[in-house]
Amino acid sequence: MAENRTIDTLLAQYSESHLNHTNELIHFVCVPVIMFTLLGLLWSLHPLVALAFSAAAMVYYFKLSRPFALGMLLMAAVMLSILAALPPATVLPLSMTIFVLAWIGQFIGHKIEGKKPSFFDDLRFLLIGPLFVLGFLYRRLHWAY
Repeated sequence: MAENRTIDTLLAQYSESHLNHTNELIHFVCVPVIMFTLLGLLWSLHPLVALAFSAAAMVYYFKLSRPFALGMLLMAAVMLSILAALPPATVLPLSMTIFVLAWIGQFIGHKIEGKKPSFFDDLRFLLIGPLFVLGFLYRRLHWAY
């Protein structure tokens, strides 16, 4: 019998409060948006803060799963590149506004689901949410993680 990996356990626990199709769809949109806007908020402090946060998250992701970490590295690189291309004065107001709207969407999804967000029980799930979304893409492409 194969040993259950930490990533499999975390995704299974996260999935327990993300079974409703509408909530999943909301998460597929809002989780990447929240990730982008969080990087934007950090970028507005200083680009190196966003880079340091991304690097720390990548260390965690590489401990969980190299294939997931590579996907997250690509997503972070694209998001950071977009932030670098935006006019600096627009990053903070845009990120703040969309960050709040995306979180409202998340809470609406959980109201529909009838279950509280996973991160209320364990803050690690704030980093697992993007892997949950990425996992759907990986499964569709038949990529192991």
